Amino acid sequence: MGNFDLAGTLKTLRGERAPIQTKLTQLDKAIAVIRELAGTEPTPNGHPKKGTMSATERRNIAKAQKLRWAKLRARRKAKA
Repeated sequence: MGNFDLAGTLKTLRGERAPIQTKLTQLDKAIAVIRELAGTEPTPNGHPKKGTMSATERRNIAKAQKLRWAKLRARRKAKA
C-alpha cells in the first residue's frame, strides 16, 4: 500500500517540475541574450571580450592626457 502512495507523490512532483523546468530554460535563454547584449558573455576561450576604441576616442584621450601633463609642468615651473 505504501508503494502506491510514493508512486502517486512521485508522479505529482514530476508534474509540478515540468513547467518549472520550462520556465528555468526560458529564463536562462533571456539571461544569455542580455549578457550578450551587455558584452559580459565570455568568449569561447573563457576570457571576456575586450572593448575596442575608435581612433577618435584614442586621440581625445591622448589630447586630454597631454593637457594634464602641461598643467602639471606649469605648476612645477610656477613653484620653482
